[in-house]
Amino acid sequence: MKYKMLVIDMDDTLLTDDHKISEENREMLFKAQEKGVHVILASGRPTPAMTAYAKELQMDSYMISYNGAVITDLKEDKVLFEQTLTQEQIHELYDYSLKSKTHIITYLDGEVVSETSSEYIDIELNITGLEHNKVSDFKAAVNSSAVKCILLEEPSYLKEVEKDLKKAMPHLSVSMSKPFFLEVAQNGIDKAASIKILAEKLNILQSEIIAVGNAGNDLSMIEYAGLGVWVDNVTPELRDKGDVIVASNNDHGVAEVVRRFILN
Repeated sequence: MKYKMLVIDMDDTLLTDDHKISEENREMLFKAQEKGVHVILASGRPTPAMTAYAKELQMDSYMISYNGAVITDLKEDKVLFEQTLTQEQIHELYDYSLKSKTHIITYLDGEVVSETSSEYIDIELNITGLEHNKVSDFKAAVNSSAVKCILLEEPSYLKEVEKDLKKAMPHLSVSMSKPFFLEVAQNGIDKAASIKILAEKLNILQSEIIAVGNAGNDLSMIEYAGLGVWVDNVTPELRDKGDVIVASNNDHGVAEVVRRFILN
């Protein structure tokens, strides 16, 4: 099988635990691109928190951010696709966060907006490098649509919240990106949906796509792709839901994918 698209999650998949691209991964991704493979970063991260990595990899294809809510054309430096939550939906999620005793954040004007502080919000600020706009009134501050929200809390508790939220709001897309990040986007929005848009645009068959991930928000693309690959540090309950398991994010699993399935 000749694969034409390689879609890669970033945190805990492509990136090491210190948020870097290893030399091995970088070199293999250069080789994949030299063979004409479309290398696509697909992350829950905001777009601005991905662009430096795309430049490091000299990418000129497309990039999927906000868990599939935004597709950016890197060559043209423009948004190809965007789907947002409405203001009403965000306010509904805020009310739910109060009831469920979770923190909630969203993204406006290149900043992380929240009414509260927590160690988990600090992790998101550290990962993205975005400024924290801590507001006194979340609903008053969020007076427009936004691409997504995240509910944040201690992992074992948040797992229960995930089950409840999926029942309470079946009209929204809900998935875990980290054990303490519960991502919420518009109905029908996930990484697979955005990959499908790009595949149709590029005339690439589903069977010609490899997707690599590690967490619940990657499951849609792992199941959609012709070859769904988990890195070894995959969330334990997802291990049997992919086609292949490769080395961990700290042991250059993405480089292994390129060597085994693209260069061979």
